[in-house]
Amino acid sequence: MLDDSFLKSPRSRFRAALALAIVADAVQIVIFPLFAEGAISPLDDILDLAVMVALIWLIGWHWEFLPSFVVEFVPGLDLVPFWTLAVVNVYRKWKPIEDA
Repeated sequence: MLDDSFLKSPRSRFRAALALAIVADAVQIVIFPLFAEGAISPLDDILDLAVMVALIWLIGWHWEFLPSFVVEFVPGLDLVPFWTLAVVNVYRKWKPIEDA
């Protein structure tokens, strides 16, 4: 079983969320188009749902996740790394609060 003690600090949770978002976007951009049928791919949809749930578990609910989730269903737009952009945007908003 994984030891989640490294996820105690918010900064560690953001690092884990960013790593997850980068990996998910890379899989969707590089690997899935080679094997899947595009926008109607169930694997792509399952990955998006799992990423959204995992990100909410790691760093909580943020409005940036909703457009990222919805736009993944639009053909062509799913080639933009929206999960990574969403996590970076949440971190950008959170960092000044932590520094204060």
